[in-house]
Amino acid sequence: MTPETKKKLRIAGAAAAVLLLVFFVFSIVKSNNEMEKANELLQLENQQLQLAGEYENLNTQYQNLESQTQFIKNDSILHKYTEAKSKVEKLLAELKTQKITSNKRIKELQDEIKSLKGLMRHYIAIIDSLNKENAGLRAENVQIKTENKKLASQVNIAQEKTAHLEERMELAEKMNITNLNLTCLKKNGKTEKKIKKAKQLMVTFTISPNNSTPVGEKELFVRITNPEGSLLGGGRTFVFEDADVPYTDSKKIEYDGQEMQVTIYWNVDVALNQGEYRVEVFADNYRLGSRSFMMK
Repeated sequence: MTPETKKKLRIAGAAAAVLLLVFFVFSIVKSNNEMEKANELLQLENQQLQLAGEYENLNTQYQNLESQTQFIKNDSILHKYTEAKSKVEKLLAELKTQKITSNKRIKELQDEIKSLKGLMRHYIAIIDSLNKENAGLRAENVQIKTENKKLASQVNIAQEKTAHLEERMELAEKMNITNLNLTCLKKNGKTEKKIKKAKQLMVTFTISPNNSTPVGEKELFVRITNPEGSLLGGGRTFVFEDADVPYTDSKKIEYDGQEMQVTIYWNVDVALNQGEYRVEVFADNYRLGSRSFMMK
């Protein structure tokens, strides 16, 4: 082998060694880059899974809070809450369906969830405050209803007392009569013992003194019914308890609050039979008295 050939072989060997070294170094660098990239992707994947779990929990909190948003009457706050809830749902969908390939996006999602968690705490505080306020209002409402019920009861009692007092006052104003009697008279005005022969029936009674009764002109109405229950006389009526009531005879007097004797005569114009006769006296929309008499 010539010296020239040996020289060429040495040069070729050196070149081959250099190429082998370059390939080895390149392979090591490439392998390191691939490992770093793989590690970075694995780290991104783990961070994405962690973020997905956090967004899932946050989304559950927003859904649980949904039923209580009815207490939020401020439209601006309610609008912001709705926007935040929609944003959580959107970002959760992104984490579940898309693969995150950059640290920048991971950082953006981490910043977003911090902000959304802060808003969640804010809304919880608002709703808690509103719940306490509503609970206070409900308790106040119950108290007011209880007080109103108590007041209504007191008013009813007062009205009953007033009605009772008015009734007593009305009764106090009523004229009272005593010694109510029915007597048969002959044509000459003397007493007749037999009802069949009577020409007049005389009703007498005494009005008791009463300072509570309004003084002035009073009209007294007398009703006499025979044993068959038929009214004697009739044809004329007076008003009693909003009804027109027929009567036998009447008399006007000037009442001064003092005791007064009253006599009312009725001229007999029908055949009278013995039996039980009933006499009733009315005035000022009151029945002043009544009494039954057995006439022979």
